[in-house]
Amino acid sequence: MGRRYLLRLGASALFFAAIQPQARADFADGLQAYDGGDLKSAVEAWRDAAAAGDLEAVVALAGLYAEGTGLPRDWRAAARLYRQAADTGHKIAQLNLGELYAFGRGVERDLEQAYLWYGLAAEQGSAWAARELAALTRRLPADALARAKALLASRRPPQP
Repeated sequence: MGRRYLLRLGASALFFAAIQPQARADFADGLQAYDGGDLKSAVEAWRDAAAAGDLEAVVALAGLYAEGTGLPRDWRAAARLYRQAADTGHKIAQLNLGELYAFGRGVERDLEQAYLWYGLAAEQGSAWAARELAALTRRLPADALARAKALLASRRPPQP
């Protein structure tokens, strides 16, 4: 599982959310520092950007905590940050939060929660989440799968 967190970060770093210009600059500075191997500067920049509301920076910090890269490995901190971004609909955060639930890292292992977060990411077009969701669907007992599907349905916006 290890390198997957930062690989997902790279794909998400190609776009920025509509946020304050300074936070956007801080995220870009952090990305440049990270790419240059200056993890201390990357962490500082991403903390500033996350505090200003940049979800990409929140996800980047979560990935660093999950990897133990530039920060001590802290699964709880990673889960908390992924949850912060996932609750706003951030696809990468949803995917990674699903994985944390699937493996019980930073959160209690809960395959129904994993199904929820994989499902939300898959609905946004994440092929990786769709594969994880399909695998989980095959593994869950029928009653747990029914609860997981109901949980996912409860998180979807009402259809007009």
